Amino acid sequence: MSSKINITTLSYYLASDLKAENQRKVRKMLILDHPYVSDFLKDTAAELQIPVLKNEMTAGLNTRKGLNLLEKTEFIEFIKEKGEYSLYSNSENSIGWISENLGFTGLPEKIELFKNKIKFRELLERIYPDFYFQGIEFEKLDEIRVEEIKKPFIIKPAVGFFSLGVYKVSTDEEWDSVLRRIKAEVEDIKDRYPVQVLDAGKFIIEENIEGEEFAIDAYFNSAGKPVVLNILKHIFSSENDVSDRVYFTSKLVMETYREAVEDLLKEIGKLAELKNFPLHMELRIGNDRRIQLIELNPMRFAGWCTTDLAHFAYGINTYRYFLEQLEPEWDKILKGKEGKSFCLVILNKPAEIISETVKAFDYEKLLSDFEKPLELRKADHEKYGLFGYMFTETKESNWEEIERILKSDLKEYITFSQSILQP
Repeated sequence: MSSKINITTLSYYLASDLKAENQRKVRKMLILDHPYVSDFLKDTAAELQIPVLKNEMTAGLNTRKGLNLLEKTEFIEFIKEKGEYSLYSNSENSIGWISENLGFTGLPEKIELFKNKIKFRELLERIYPDFYFQGIEFEKLDEIRVEEIKKPFIIKPAVGFFSLGVYKVSTDEEWDSVLRRIKAEVEDIKDRYPVQVLDAGKFIIEENIEGEEFAIDAYFNSAGKPVVLNILKHIFSSENDVSDRVYFTSKLVMETYREAVEDLLKEIGKLAELKNFPLHMELRIGNDRRIQLIELNPMRFAGWCTTDLAHFAYGINTYRYFLEQLEPEWDKILKGKEGKSFCLVILNKPAEIISETVKAFDYEKLLSDFEKPLELRKADHEKYGLFGYMFTETKESNWEEIERILKSDLKEYITFSQSILQP
């Protein structure tokens, strides 16, 4: 018996040493940038003392334990050191800095391959040879002969973020209205994000992808193996709805789709030769179980640190899992999660509401409308076009609270300026 214990103990320490050695070989690094860094991410960076690029964003961050900040030259030299590194950025705002300073790593080319939706579609032609798409300049949208394009189709910026500038066109008659809305939205959002994040100068038209929509947080480890950290199901209020109001994850979602998502990621990893690479991917899965990719966002997980939902739902710190090359033990993690959904509710301001007419948003009333809100994060709607977002835990028996917010225009929470008639 004692011999068995000794062997088991020895095996444990050998495995621990090997794991520690692998973690030492892959250096961990972070770039934190606007528009938002969650307390959870800040505390993770401080606790693990991960080297963080010193920039304008980090200058304003307060943590219980100080961040391990590196000046620009130190940060670049750290990456140049011999061996592998894992670099995570919470925001695509850092893409410009990476392009300007880390060209020697090959990262700018990888980022462009995925961030530019036209190049992304060209990469995927080997997987989806019959998929229709075309790029078009914003100035030439008026010249489109919409009757010649198979419908329904999706039009969106070739380089985009969230669902900004994304529209579905189902009939010829809808086009004039969609075109007017695109022009108005481009004018409204063009100065909110860097061109590397949102470039409304060029659009892509592509065939509509049928099926249920999902968002995935995953990474490729140092051996090129894909590791899935979360799967969120994106639900909509109607057939033509393309907004980002509600995403949710559950035991059923994870168990049903994880292996299929991993198989797709293996194909993408081979095409793009990905290692030590975090990503946020959106896709649709049809009734025939066929997976069709919508987009893949490099260097980050779900935007605005909404990837933190994995912590509330499953106890997974997605940043730590990537940086330390950890893999979830899903069989253990999902025990006891039956009958629960963990939701991300994005409080996106409807396009018809003019920011200047909004006097206040009643967050307390919003919270009272949910059985178990987990965390609320507020945002400046005038600057970012959303009032914030929250995480919730919802029982299947109380799903009507999610249906209600999914269809809401949020006006029940908004106080409008007295001098302006409410829309």
